[in-house]
Amino acid sequence: MDSSVSPSSPRLLVLVGSPRRDGNSALLAQAVERGAQQAGTPVAVHFLDDFISGFLRDERAGDAVAQPDDRYGELFLDLFLPAQGIVFCTPVYWYGMSAQTKAFFDRSFTYYAASHPRSRKVLAGMADKRLGLTLASEESYPGAGMGITHQIQEFARYTHSQFVGVVHGIGNSRGEVARDPRQPLAAAEALGREFFTLGYSDYRLDTPREHHVWGHGK
Repeated sequence: MDSSVSPSSPRLLVLVGSPRRDGNSALLAQAVERGAQQAGTPVAVHFLDDFISGFLRDERAGDAVAQPDDRYGELFLDLFLPAQGIVFCTPVYWYGMSAQTKAFFDRSFTYYAASHPRSRKVLAGMADKRLGLTLASEESYPGAGMGITHQIQEFARYTHSQFVGVVHGIGNSRGEVARDPRQPLAAAEALGREFFTLGYSDYRLDTPREHHVWGHGK
């Protein structure tokens, strides 16, 4: 860890759901990482492929089917739960997130289900995080990533977390998001840099609040 980083600084975990180490999702993840480093935020980037090699199996029937022999438990328990912030970086496949990214969410059930001996601790660790999302797609159609965005938003709602930002880069060949004129890499870098300082609001009908979003005007 950088000596300039305080041990008490919030930790940011960046999870890449693409198998391509030099693909567009990886570039967006690296940009988030750069921004976090600029802000002095402890940050780690991991590829889900390194941890996940199987899908959720239903153990509720008592058939003693073992979970896949991979590193998902390490990813979820040792990396995800302690992190205060998570950015999911996924390509858009068939207007949804990658299978690796979906498996990350699906398999968490194993640990927070009431039948698991650590479920209460796991549920507490899943709550009150800051969440972000980067998307890479060939299509610039605004609706291409809306299903994924909605799923992360609902996960945030379910876990009492804050969904603070989305960056969508357009590209097909490896690294092509760097040529997107909307500059998604710069936006991803800004997301990482400002991740723990971005203002967040999610009002309810009875939420006490000021009438000004950015403070009183002159």
